[in-house]
Amino acid sequence: MQTLISKTLGTAAAVLFAVAAQAAEIKPAVVFDIGGKFDKSFNEGVANGAERFKTETKTGYAEFEVNNETQFEQAHRRFAQRGQDPIIGVGFSQANAVEKVAKEFPKIRFTLIDSVVKLPNVQSVLFKEHEGSFLVGVLAAMASKSGKVGFVGGMDIPLIRRFACGYEQGVKYANPKAELVQNMTGTTPAAWNDPGRGSELAKGQFDRGVDVIYAAAGATGTGVYQAAKDRGKFAIGVDSNQNHLHPGTMLTSMVKRVDLVAYDSFKAATDGKWQPGVSVLGLKEGGVDWALDQYNAKLISPEMKTKVDQVKADIISGKIKVHDYMSNNSCAN
Repeated sequence: MQTLISKTLGTAAAVLFAVAAQAAEIKPAVVFDIGGKFDKSFNEGVANGAERFKTETKTGYAEFEVNNETQFEQAHRRFAQRGQDPIIGVGFSQANAVEKVAKEFPKIRFTLIDSVVKLPNVQSVLFKEHEGSFLVGVLAAMASKSGKVGFVGGMDIPLIRRFACGYEQGVKYANPKAELVQNMTGTTPAAWNDPGRGSELAKGQFDRGVDVIYAAAGATGTGVYQAAKDRGKFAIGVDSNQNHLHPGTMLTSMVKRVDLVAYDSFKAATDGKWQPGVSVLGLKEGGVDWALDQYNAKLISPEMKTKVDQVKADIISGKIKVHDYMSNNSCAN
């Protein structure tokens, strides 16, 4: 028995040593999207995942926050030259940079969020944002007293139209007579980081009778949330769980688990299990969802929770089909 235990402990120690040795060789890095690491949304979700990995493994990571799109390629190439591996590219805007640099450095692994690059050293991760947005649309319609709900998007691109389209379908599912008011912040990457403009758009919608606004606009959304608090209206967060920002007026958040993408990419590389390819994460895979916690529990009635839980189950089972805007660049089947 003692011999068996000794052998087992010896094997376990050898495995732990091998993992530790392998982990020591991992030099992860993150290239954040425009809007910055602390945007309280998309970028910050990735940062949270990277920080979790760092805390659990004691392995640090390099990072770079770009000021404009021209810096993406430079950042990836600099990290690759330094032997950083794997490198996470946050956002669709980095697709061209990742593709170019990944070809130059075939032994470096890249994880790209929100776009696809088909190379043997690139892992592409997409989300079914329309499914999560459908759920918060249901909640928005049920919480609205005026029958008018709003949407504020960031940069006007098909990806954000996907959020808006899913949201609209959820709103109409819960209340076919509901009115939806939509605004996009802009047509350039600056639209992700303009809280002032987000506030202006939100106030304009509130003036038109809207009493719930869903923002899918990165750091711009913080302006929407502040305007909702100031007016005593509801706002819905995005990407990260933003319920804590303004308890009492944050109805919920459509969470997009980019934190798990970052953590899993680094952890898989550490464990020797990192794989290239394309992953698409929806409700079924736990990639998107709605947030319920101590900050918004009093805002979600038992009726609302029952309804949205059933809708979630129906989407997962296929009973409810949520149209994807990006399938035909239209919010219609």
